[in-house]
Amino acid sequence: MPSVSSAASDSGRPVSSSLWRDVDFRRLWTGQTASQLGEHVSLVVVPLFAVLTLHASAGQLGVLRAVGQAPILLLSLFVGAWVDRWRTRTTMVLTDVGRAVALGAAAVAGLLGWLGLPALVALAFAVGALSVFFDVAYQASLVRLVERGQLVRGNSALEGSRSAAQIGGPALGGALVSLLSAPIAAASSALFFALSFLSIRRIRRDESMPKRPEHPPRVWQRIHEGLRFVAGDTVLRTVCLASAAFQFSFAAVMTVYLLFLPRELHLSGTVVGLALTAAGPGALLGSLLAARLPSRFGHGTVLVCAAALGDGVFLCVPALRGSSGVTVAVLLAVGFVFGCGGQLVNVTVMAVRQAVTPDGMQGRAAATVTFVGMGLTPLGSLVGGFLAEEWGLRTSLLVTAAGMMLSPVVMALSPLARLGREL
Repeated sequence: MPSVSSAASDSGRPVSSSLWRDVDFRRLWTGQTASQLGEHVSLVVVPLFAVLTLHASAGQLGVLRAVGQAPILLLSLFVGAWVDRWRTRTTMVLTDVGRAVALGAAAVAGLLGWLGLPALVALAFAVGALSVFFDVAYQASLVRLVERGQLVRGNSALEGSRSAAQIGGPALGGALVSLLSAPIAAASSALFFALSFLSIRRIRRDESMPKRPEHPPRVWQRIHEGLRFVAGDTVLRTVCLASAAFQFSFAAVMTVYLLFLPRELHLSGTVVGLALTAAGPGALLGSLLAARLPSRFGHGTVLVCAAALGDGVFLCVPALRGSSGVTVAVLLAVGFVFGCGGQLVNVTVMAVRQAVTPDGMQGRAAATVTFVGMGLTPLGSLVGGFLAEEWGLRTSLLVTAAGMMLSPVVMALSPLARLGREL
């Protein structure tokens, strides 16, 4: 089915000034929204079920989260090498099917009373592995579908879809676990992945695939090329270091945070979901601002300021006491500011990375940045669980939140902070 854009380039990419006039871009955006909503529901359902129903300890929750994040470390580089040779549409629809089947099976197991902690661990790993494929593929897909001049607007729209998922996902997941059951919550996630599959599979435009050499290099060689490219670029190297500092600390923070809210502040699952949801509207605002602020104040300035504000606001949380309305209001404000700052950083960094990376290296560059930046998240989750058991929830939350401030410091001391209005 042809695009409704008024014209197209020789590569099949739209040249219309409005991305929203392009049918295939809208299908990608719709599928991305549904897929991210399913993912954010599952990211809340699994740990909350472990904490509220199975009464998991801090150490067990740390292990559960670490297993779900382990595929980032184990698979990212291989996935990047493969995605550069595959059609991203095919990758995304297959991973949607896989996650729908995995969560559907978990729903059935839960209804039969078989959904224990070992099953949750296996589910977390399976969904996490498939999500690595989807995330790398969708980051590479936009470059193959639109002109480079439309990347910032396209990324803003796609990240906006992720923000929309953050608005509904945590609240829906928390409410379903608290009011109904984990199996129903898992089934809802499976439904969203099925909707994503139906939307993305309808994309008809041929992707602008990099030309394959007559004798393509082996996978390890392609991985090495991606690592060498990112390591040799000052901007991308800094992005990796800042991302690693943030993701390690944030993984530790979330392990403690998911225990701190119900056990220290005595909040219900529904209120916990609401507190997590507050990042969604903030992220939506961050996506809108990301389409304007970098071109006005400079990409480097936006990155440093947004990271400092979004990460620093978590330092307020350990001071909260009880489950009063003031506590809930502060948590909502913290989530909103964190979501806004974090999304500004995400969209801006993605535009920077895509702008400095050749088409044939997009998948590997995205995977390398993901591998280095998020590869430490399993260790961060384990550290968060260990600190919570040894130091207590309040002290551990303060220490891990302070660790997130390393990310804006790294960016401020690097050439990344000097990036101007134009990439």
